Amino acid sequence: MEKEPRKLIFGATPALVFLLSLSLLCVCVDFFWGNTVPFDRWVQYFSTSEAGFRDGKAVNKTLEEQEFIRFHLARLVRGEDRRDLDATGFACDRAVHSVVCVSNKHVRIDTRNMTVYIPSDQAVEHETVVRPYARQEDELKVITPVRMLQYRNTTVPPECQYNHDVPAVVFSSGSTGNVFHEMNEIIIPLYITTKQFQSRVLFVLEDYKPSFMTKYGKVLSRLSAYEVMNPAANGSLHCFPGSVVGLKYHDNLALNSSDIPGGYSMSDFRHFLRQAYDLKFVHVSQITKPRLMLLSRTNTRRFLNEDEMIALMEGIGFQVLVIRRSKVISNLNKFSQLINSCSVLVGAHGAGLTNEIFLPSGAVMVQVELLGTEWASNTYYGDTARAMGVHYLRYKIEAEESSLVKLYGQNHSVVTDPGSVYRDGGYRAARTVYLDQQNVRVNLVRFRETLVEALSIVTDLDR
Repeated sequence: MEKEPRKLIFGATPALVFLLSLSLLCVCVDFFWGNTVPFDRWVQYFSTSEAGFRDGKAVNKTLEEQEFIRFHLARLVRGEDRRDLDATGFACDRAVHSVVCVSNKHVRIDTRNMTVYIPSDQAVEHETVVRPYARQEDELKVITPVRMLQYRNTTVPPECQYNHDVPAVVFSSGSTGNVFHEMNEIIIPLYITTKQFQSRVLFVLEDYKPSFMTKYGKVLSRLSAYEVMNPAANGSLHCFPGSVVGLKYHDNLALNSSDIPGGYSMSDFRHFLRQAYDLKFVHVSQITKPRLMLLSRTNTRRFLNEDEMIALMEGIGFQVLVIRRSKVISNLNKFSQLINSCSVLVGAHGAGLTNEIFLPSGAVMVQVELLGTEWASNTYYGDTARAMGVHYLRYKIEAEESSLVKLYGQNHSVVTDPGSVYRDGGYRAARTVYLDQQNVRVNLVRFRETLVEALSIVTDLDR
């Protein structure tokens, strides 16, 4: 007599195996990230997720949301800071560049003076003041400070006028107008800090600028399902189930998957931007005719023989698109799609090269590296290109191609030893020379070799 086939029933044994496997995974992940999370917290989180069941029914939505909020707020701190958050409901991650303060308790935010009231069981009230900007070392006084007050039961904070069921994320758009700084110190840190919340956060945007919202509104609307709050125009009291003040910064135009909160890379961010701006091309192979965008500067770091450069590019086989400062650049909704349609991006060292993040994978970014810009050129734009799957070609000019030779002389230390300018005068002195006074007359014979290499990369049938 044949035995009936064994049926897998979701009962105690499989469930136990699942939880034990999960616990091992969590231990490994937290060992790598430097966190300590009790196993019962992980079990509680996953048992109250949308996929969890209790007696065959989905758990209470309110409890699920509360645990979702607490779980993801906790990911923004590690080690001793995580233990402080668990013990007191408040902690700040103070890294090399950024300060991010987190509360998992119900807070009250007074937008009239940007004070966050956080209940505390501690014997002494404590106040923390932070300017919510990613690169704290810049010490930007234009950023409005936020005051976080941990108050005792004896203190009665102002009554709330509005109640929200998602955490508040407070940051500033005070330093804008330069695409490098906007992406590097606001947009990428905002993605790092809030992507994990799956749009279940409300942005409180200090130093609110309509131009910033016009330019990056699509990004913010994908990270938050709620209308952005302008404190200056609001002037009222709000209650939130938690708060984040400040943005997490990893590095120059960079995301480190092992850094807080963990798991996000430049590839993830690029995929996010493609969705936000509805970019058409994922890979350069989708572009039928090689198209080159030349970033033309009109003040400093100009190409003095730009017309000859364009003729060379077209003669090699590129369809050339020349971009000068205009409304096209400020309209990122359109400009991002324009860049995304190009196979190659060419420009002298400067903030405009930040737009390489919109190039399709497999495209080429050619940076004309001027005298005195070697470190910044590679760190800001070379490393970024490589991290996101874009080929990086460096055209390092020779001294004779720089206008500084005519200005200072062939044998001046400005030309022969740029490092001495940085050592003796500091960054500001070097910036005045190498960024504000320098233009370039490209050697077309040498530059042609770089362009031919770029063309061969984007037209290689085996890519």
